[in-house]
Amino acid sequence: MIVVMPNGHTQNVAAVGESYRHYRPQMGGGQRQAVASMEDSFEDILKFVENNYRVKKDKANRAIAGLSMGGMHSTAISAQYPKTFNYIGVFSAPPIASMMARSESERAKYAEEFMPKLELQQKNGFKLYWIACGATDFLYQGVKDSMKKMDEIGFNYTYRESGEGHIWKNWRIYLSEFAPMLFK
Repeated sequence: MIVVMPNGHTQNVAAVGESYRHYRPQMGGGQRQAVASMEDSFEDILKFVENNYRVKKDKANRAIAGLSMGGMHSTAISAQYPKTFNYIGVFSAPPIASMMARSESERAKYAEEFMPKLELQQKNGFKLYWIACGATDFLYQGVKDSMKKMDEIGFNYTYRESGEGHIWKNWRIYLSEFAPMLFK
C-alpha cells in the first residue's frame, strides 16, 4: 500500500509548526477555502502518484482517509471524484463540512450544494464509507448532523463512536480499525 499525505493547508508556504530560515508560516484562509483548494489540486496529486509509482489505477484499489480537516478534505475529494475511491475514511470530521457553518441558513445552503454530490457518489458505489468520532470531540455535533442528512438520502456508511475527543489516541484507534478493512 502506498500512502500519500499532502499538506492540507494549501494556502500556507509550509506545514504548521515548521519554519524555514526563522520564518514562521502564517495560517490563512478559512476551513471552506482550504477544502475547496485541496479539491482543485487533488487531480495533480493523483497524476503525480500514477506517473511516479507502480500503482493500480482503478477505484477498487484506491482509498482516501483523513482526520479533522483532512477528513473534510477526504469527504470533499471523494464526492468531487465519485468514481475514484472504493474506501473512504472520515475521522473526527463532519462528512458534510457545511455542518460547521455559523448560521442555519448557511448550513442549509452548503448542504443543498453538497447533497447531490453524495447522492451521485452513492449511485456510483463504494465498498466502505467509514465515519468515526469521539463523543466529546468539538466536531461531534457536526458529525451527528451530517449523518442525519446522509440518512435522509439513504447514504450507506458505517459509524464508529469512541470516547474522548479530538485527540491522537482516537485517530490511532480509528486507523488501526479502518486499515484492515481496505482492499478486500
